[in-house]
Amino acid sequence: MTPREVYLVKSADLFAKAESERDPALKADFVNMARAYLRLADQARRNDEADVVREAPPPTPKRDEA
Repeated sequence: MTPREVYLVKSADLFAKAESERDPALKADFVNMARAYLRLADQARRNDEADVVREAPPPTPKRDEA
């Protein structure tokens, strides 16, 4: 499961908890956390789409070569 999928599942779980919660303050907390996980899922999607090339740093010269 990708990080994006994990965040989406967690968000859905939190929205479901919010639906069954009677306390308005707790319900709001669950909704806010669910929305935060949706934002994380969106960021994970954008990270997956980014064309990033990672290269190793240049070797550090030895003391006697510097």
